[in-house]
Amino acid sequence: MSPLPLDDSLYKEEDMGFIKQETGIYDPDALKDHVLRIQKKAYALHGFPCIRGFRFARTVISQLPAYQQALKVGKERDGAIFLDLGCCCGTDIRKIASDGYPVRNLLASDILKAFWNIGHELFMSTPTSFPVVFLPGDALNPAFLEPSTPFVTPSEIKDLPPPMASLSSLAPLRGHVSVIHISAFFHLFTEEQQHHFARCLAGLLSPLPGSLIFGRHIGHSNAGLKWSLRTGMDDQKMFCHSPESWVELWEGVFPKGSINVEVELKEAPTDAGQMRDWLVWSVSRI
Repeated sequence: MSPLPLDDSLYKEEDMGFIKQETGIYDPDALKDHVLRIQKKAYALHGFPCIRGFRFARTVISQLPAYQQALKVGKERDGAIFLDLGCCCGTDIRKIASDGYPVRNLLASDILKAFWNIGHELFMSTPTSFPVVFLPGDALNPAFLEPSTPFVTPSEIKDLPPPMASLSSLAPLRGHVSVIHISAFFHLFTEEQQHHFARCLAGLLSPLPGSLIFGRHIGHSNAGLKWSLRTGMDDQKMFCHSPESWVELWEGVFPKGSINVEVELKEAPTDAGQMRDWLVWSVSRI
């Protein structure tokens, strides 16, 4: 199915405050021209709804309830690795860097490095001025990301994390990642694949108390196959978790009693403009 055409009316200047701050482009017309130019380049690369709806250019991470906990871990725990999986152009990881998470501990990952490069254009930065490590890879490729049993205690970890710049996959980070952010990701996959990803992320997460995975994605009050992400057509249904099934999923992949899952259902528009229920959630090691 061909992507929908771009629609400039979806652009909202009030959503571009972080872009203004980071680029210094405060003239409304110049800012809009800049964002639209980058949008066209990104949409030509792949017609994702998040590009068409300008999600790639606005921050969502700081609106999540677990954001302050994530920042606290980054500021107080030495060497606390933060992974933004499915980072697209990197707007959210730039936000947490701006708010004080040490840049040296940040790791961004997505399937296409071209989007990360477009992020440098969007924010008028370079790998030198914003030296966050980007690791390209397909999360469905077991050579890049595979399920592993979560560690129960820190004493089980026998090795130090390798330098992030040396990574070619996420496997060496098992048990070493303090914070994982993953938004608008799970609903793109089948129920079985979502369970697979939960097992993968559980294995990466540090067993230290306060380590967390958090994000948001489309959900439903009743778990099951629901609407399409883009059109709502019955022939393109996605699997949506409910708050109850989401808790059950995570409690099934971590050792019993080792995590606290917080989740709520909130109505908000998708990147395609439809109103949907979103799961806003966090999984924290106790």
